[in-house]
Amino acid sequence: MHRNRADHPPTRHGRLIGAGATIAALAIAGSALGAMPAYAAEPDFGPNVTIFDDTWTADQISAALMAASTEAEFSLNRHQFFFKPGTYGSAAGQDNPATATGIVNSELGYYQAVAGLGASPEDVRINGAIHVEPVRQCEANPWDCQQPGSLTRFWRSMSNLTFNPIQRPVGVDASRPFPSGITNAHQMRFAVSQAAPLRRINIEGDLTLMGRVGEYASGGYLANSKVSGEILSGSQQQWFTRDSTVGTWNGGVWNMVFSGVDGAPATDFGPLPGGGNGNKTNIGDTPINREAPFLYLDGDDYKVFVPKAKQDTSGHDWSTDASAGESIDIDDFYIAHEGATAAQLNAALAAGKHLLITPGVYSLDAPLEVDNAGTVVLGLGYASLVPTAGNAAIEVGDVAGVKIAGLTIDAGEVLSDVLLQVGPDGASASDAADPTTLSDVFIRVGGPWAGKATTSIEVNSPDTLLDHIWAWRADHGEGVGWTSNVGDHGVVVNGDDVTALGLFVEHYQKNQVIWNGERGRTVFFQSETPYDPPTQGAYMDGTRLGYAAYRVGDQVRHHLAQGVGVYSFFDAQYNQSQNIYVESGVQVPQRPGVRIESAVSVMLNGTGGINHIVNDQGDAAHAPGGGISKFLAVYETAVDPNAQSLQVTVPEGAPGEFVWSIDGTNDIVDLGTAVENGDHFAASGSINPVRVTDTRRSAAPWSVSAQVGDFDSPVASFSGKYLGWAPKVTEAGGGAAAGEAVQSGFIGGNGLADSSTLGHAPSGHERGSAKLGADLDLRIPVAATDGTYRATLTITGLG
Repeated sequence: MHRNRADHPPTRHGRLIGAGATIAALAIAGSALGAMPAYAAEPDFGPNVTIFDDTWTADQISAALMAASTEAEFSLNRHQFFFKPGTYGSAAGQDNPATATGIVNSELGYYQAVAGLGASPEDVRINGAIHVEPVRQCEANPWDCQQPGSLTRFWRSMSNLTFNPIQRPVGVDASRPFPSGITNAHQMRFAVSQAAPLRRINIEGDLTLMGRVGEYASGGYLANSKVSGEILSGSQQQWFTRDSTVGTWNGGVWNMVFSGVDGAPATDFGPLPGGGNGNKTNIGDTPINREAPFLYLDGDDYKVFVPKAKQDTSGHDWSTDASAGESIDIDDFYIAHEGATAAQLNAALAAGKHLLITPGVYSLDAPLEVDNAGTVVLGLGYASLVPTAGNAAIEVGDVAGVKIAGLTIDAGEVLSDVLLQVGPDGASASDAADPTTLSDVFIRVGGPWAGKATTSIEVNSPDTLLDHIWAWRADHGEGVGWTSNVGDHGVVVNGDDVTALGLFVEHYQKNQVIWNGERGRTVFFQSETPYDPPTQGAYMDGTRLGYAAYRVGDQVRHHLAQGVGVYSFFDAQYNQSQNIYVESGVQVPQRPGVRIESAVSVMLNGTGGINHIVNDQGDAAHAPGGGISKFLAVYETAVDPNAQSLQVTVPEGAPGEFVWSIDGTNDIVDLGTAVENGDHFAASGSINPVRVTDTRRSAAPWSVSAQVGDFDSPVASFSGKYLGWAPKVTEAGGGAAAGEAVQSGFIGGNGLADSSTLGHAPSGHERGSAKLGADLDLRIPVAATDGTYRATLTITGLG
């Protein structure tokens, strides 16, 4: 049966300032914003935020953390824990965890976020461990039960902390015959799956991402962190590590992706010389990134640091000076407590405030309207937004530089068209240097109740950055069924120049991702097909079997996706053991400029499977019993099979005719390397000259014009409007005159993207021949992606 919030009264814990003191939450009433509070050194973060300082003992800290770690998977309680700068726990027993005392030691549970309040992770040092252990099914012999293990260890996080790892079993686990929580000395366990990020974490030792006996785990996310020792991924099916520093890496199953990671292993994806398949993809630099905003203490003052976006990055970077980002005073934020209404939050946004949304579940009868450029919306402790009237939870206006982080959005029971919309339809405002960014944004359609949403995230704004997204149509929990928790698409990208770093999208009923924008790029994608189609007929994309999980629009000319995993599990309990197939996990237009690297199809279990990896390439992943994986290192094509090659021969002009031709050779016009000049790059050169001959007796007027297409490179493009020219007659004759100069579109107008006259002659001109030329002026915005670009200048003669 359906259970609503009244059936789950939330447990409330006071916000702990000292070892037992609490501050009650202030009630919020009315729809008007009213006077903003003047915050003291300790703002009111509400009852679900706990702040540790040096008045707490290690045992008290462990007890508080452990008490909050036992929430049920779909609980409506939320918890945020902060550590003020300092050292917590004793290092005395670090070499023998079995006998160590005085350490901070707790498991980390659902809807529990733990973070340091220092400007650097090194400002908070924890001697001990805050760890995640798998679900146990077989107490006496855990080797007999590898699942669920860590397959459902979702919705928990840690950030901005340094660990000297000293881990011991705790709670119920400590009394088991074979405890899960035992690790080697100087090792901490974080055996999680989706929506469980580690950010700005400094581990002075080893990190294991799997259970003690190798229980299954389904992927996670590590960013801007340093692990001095070994990372043992082991049974992790997939994992994304970004802009970090690691000692060594060990293990993994299908899709391990490293982007900008110092110390990462080399790429070995696909068939190996000695047999089997490699699973690692190493991308040297992250093309663009912006770290998530975070709360910290500047002396006694609370601030939010908002890192700047950076390009081509690698390694960890914990700097918080002005060159690295912006510090925003806490009194520039409206601090929302559970119970705040959409009207109150929108009044704060309209007044120019940023939002700090404290832990809780927020019912919204209207979307949050984020219409001011640069607005920060930061959630704490897995704060959850729930639309109640078929509305979106958040709608971002046609503005740039918005940052949304740390939020969960649950679809309501009334169907929403979209849950989070980044820019209205046709949005054009963007700033490549300050992209609108979504960090650690998690969507659920079903789970707590029968949620419904056609599209979970729609991105219309150009230059948007998606940094760790999990969009999940629930495969278990409340209200789960083919006609109950309905959802077509997880992510739809319509804007150009959008980048996704760590994109997890699962179980939607049609294409899980649709990418219509140009020059999109995804680094790491993980997806499972829906478990519950009742028949193949219910799961057809027209005449095509099933729906590709990752679908690039047919009109797209440039796209790059790296580290792409699509898994199938068509559960026999829903389809009465009928085979259900997906024609291909990834579907893209077959043309130069569209490239997929490191793609894998996996049949996890169930019936049917996946016929191809990308389009018609890659072996089938289906067989009785499941556990079948197929790998494709690269998909690309040099020829568009739907294009037609054209050729024409222009004969030498006979007397009494009008002809034109390239004078001399038609070599590529190389403008060289552009030179940075303030707010743009500049390059110049000259076209190959054009010879025009007109010997017609009628002396009719003629003109020669030209138009340039976009400049393309293998990974990006920019408009031909940025090219301008100054035509000239280099050899006079036949009454020829030069066309008007056209300035680069960087200055104004459309440059040579519009047809422009190179030369012409009026009616009645003398017979003869002339040579036309033009000096080229290319001015490109400094935000253009580096690379070697080519364009086609099409010349047309009319006479």
